[in-house]
Amino acid sequence: MTEKQGHSKTAPAQPMLRAMVWYKEENYQQLLAIFDDAHLLPPTFEDWQRRAEEKKNEVLAGGDRVIKVFIDPETFPEWCALKKLSKDANARSQLALEVAQSQTFTL
Repeated sequence: MTEKQGHSKTAPAQPMLRAMVWYKEENYQQLLAIFDDAHLLPPTFEDWQRRAEEKKNEVLAGGDRVIKVFIDPETFPEWCALKKLSKDANARSQLALEVAQSQTFTL
């Protein structure tokens, strides 16, 4: 008996779901006041949005999917306190990952 080839190494990869931190325009300045690393973010929502859309488009062009995880200025500080995290990029990324993992998606 011969063994059949099960999977081709050239088969297209399954698209990944990428969680991206996202902000609403009306919350942006309030969030900057909350974030410990606000100095690393663009000073205006428009500048941030332009960069975020470029990144999102890169992910989509690579064949992956995007879920936008909006950071809420009311609940984010409480969530960080519960998790004993600074209010920074690491915490925002962790929150986005947790939200994405808690969702059920059909791709």
